[in-house]
Amino acid sequence: MSTLILADHDNQTLGAATLVAVTAAMKLGGDVHVLVAGSGSGAVADAAAKVPGVDKVLHADDAAYAHALAENVAPLIDGLMSNYDNLLAPATTTGKNVLPRVAARLDVQQISEIISINDDGSFDRPTYAGNAIATVKSSDAKKVITVRGTAFEKAETEGGSAAIEAISGAGDSGTSSFVSSEIAESERPELTSAGIIVSGGRALQSGENFEKYIEPLADKLGAAVGASRAAVDAGYVPNDYQVGQTGKIVAPEIYIAIGISGAIQHLAGMKDSKTIIAINKDEDAPIFSVADYGLVADLYEAVPELTGKI
Repeated sequence: MSTLILADHDNQTLGAATLVAVTAAMKLGGDVHVLVAGSGSGAVADAAAKVPGVDKVLHADDAAYAHALAENVAPLIDGLMSNYDNLLAPATTTGKNVLPRVAARLDVQQISEIISINDDGSFDRPTYAGNAIATVKSSDAKKVITVRGTAFEKAETEGGSAAIEAISGAGDSGTSSFVSSEIAESERPELTSAGIIVSGGRALQSGENFEKYIEPLADKLGAAVGASRAAVDAGYVPNDYQVGQTGKIVAPEIYIAIGISGAIQHLAGMKDSKTIIAINKDEDAPIFSVADYGLVADLYEAVPELTGKI
């Protein structure tokens, strides 16, 4: 039994979600290899080699892989899979983009966003926006699996000493090209790795109110800022703030939901948080069903008072 993991990275830093995939791979047993496909990504390969549990790092350094274009990365992985029983990737934007294409090339069914691995070889994954957990088992000879980034403990970042092997693939397929990226820069922590998240909902009514009420509280707590889909769709905050089924899946130590009613799509993205605090003037809001601490109050009064006391 051997497993290949597609590393999530930005050519400089190994993504934290990759550490979760390593833990999942170790539960499958056998050798664990990590593929770092990028350009100028030597530091990422070095970091992957230091992760305990990783037996080998395959490093494909080519300009064709600089932006993780699925049309280029999928053929690379396909060419390697004759040596592996399982292919894993974190359920990030890259993993969700690349792995279905690999599954199609291998003619197998993908198992998406698993949250646990069972002793009988089956996998648990959320369905119906997390309201039900499906247990699935595949008879395919090779398993193609994405791993929810909050489902397993992160592997350590030091202590390993895996060998790094340089490999090459077909390179640029010529079927797609990178045009540009718009990356939001912030001094606050990134949502998926933050220990504390302060999220706002449609009740904030405007982007100005996010700046006035949510951001000062987040800054005092050293927290990331999140939002419900309703707030994003209304244009209050950028898309990358969205937490939920169609946004980012998070599990911080503390999640503060302000003016968020708690639609099932939002709960699917944050209900694994260690401690959930909800502030909402509607005492029947669904968010209170998952909250550890709830305050029924007008956010425009409660949030400034809370911020002032920190």
